[in-house]
Amino acid sequence: MITTGANDLGGFLRSRRERLTPAAAGIEPGVTHRRVPGLRREELAELAGVSVGYYTRLEQGADDSASAAVIDALATALRLDPAEHEHLRILAAPRRPRQSARPRARRTTLRPSVRELLAAMPGTPAIVVDHRADVLAWNRLGHALLAGHVDFDAPDTRVRPNIARMLFLDPHHRALYRDWNAKAQVTVAALHQAGARYPADPVLEQLVGRLAAGSPEFARMWARRPVRTCSYYLRELDHPVVGRVTLANETVTLPDDDQQMGLFYAPPGTPDADALTLLARTLDRHLTPETPSRKENAR
Repeated sequence: MITTGANDLGGFLRSRRERLTPAAAGIEPGVTHRRVPGLRREELAELAGVSVGYYTRLEQGADDSASAAVIDALATALRLDPAEHEHLRILAAPRRPRQSARPRARRTTLRPSVRELLAAMPGTPAIVVDHRADVLAWNRLGHALLAGHVDFDAPDTRVRPNIARMLFLDPHHRALYRDWNAKAQVTVAALHQAGARYPADPVLEQLVGRLAAGSPEFARMWARRPVRTCSYYLRELDHPVVGRVTLANETVTLPDDDQQMGLFYAPPGTPDADALTLLARTLDRHLTPETPSRKENAR
């Protein structure tokens, strides 16, 4: 069953328990055959200092009353990294009634000043997405770099482009990434973390369900419950206009409804920077006073 956080505490605990080997947990090997790939529930409960029955109820979703001390003890016993530890805290946080989270299904809005900021960086590809990976806006160079086959005004339409949907279901966008698997893992992890923060977002649930139904790769990655936090990557792209290019990708969190701005750049004087310059010049040749934008045509 595909979930986005509302019942995911037990699944996350189970995935990390099965990942942790007895040797890594400091448990001496026994003589009996092990029927589970990782730790047994009783082994983890002992390491965390809780009863087996209590831990079993947590993992089965029958008890969601774990204190901060218990969560920290479980994180230590499971050898979670800081990002996973924080994700566990979010999953274990007390939940409000589902109806109180319904406003999260609203369409995410973008401040006009953020749109102006994007336009003020013509030489830097930039894009803004929300917690669902919906594209809220991009500047001309960001659009040309990441989704030139999609209409520039698409973020303002009823069905916005979605980075996760394009990555798994759009062959044009998928072909852009030479490091597709790494990008896919990061994207799935981001959706998992969004699901933990907004467990009653029906739009996010629908997105995850459609991706799982349309992409076996997504379904497999989702089942592994990846969690990671990183705002910097090197992206290896195979662009249809400028060819192979490696760009730094910085992600900046905006203080608006969990929005993030992605920026792409290369050190000046490098072939990768030259490729961005070439892409920008290509745009300048195609966007002239005689070829107005779609919005201008619609006026």
